[in-house]
Amino acid sequence: MGRILFQYVLPILLPIAIYVAWLAAERRRVVRAGTGQPPRWQDAPWVWLVVAGVLLATVATFAVALMGGNSIEGQYVPPRIENGRIIPGHVEPRPTAR
Repeated sequence: MGRILFQYVLPILLPIAIYVAWLAAERRRVVRAGTGQPPRWQDAPWVWLVVAGVLLATVATFAVALMGGNSIEGQYVPPRIENGRIIPGHVEPRPTAR
């Protein structure tokens, strides 16, 4: 669940959260100064905010794919059943030569 949150949900919502924070600060500034109309959230560039979020999520996904993960060196051990329990597949490191 954490991976999904940080890899997909957070990057998509981040541009919208930044825009909402800017909108709140701008509204306070305009109200204090008493000049003009404060910006409305309905006038937000929603399409561009969502596009920026999707691009950010894409970059995050590629970054995790390129920088994360386990080592590919070693011997793959397929999943098996031992004593009625499923042991998931994994990679065991190769023994080092001395």
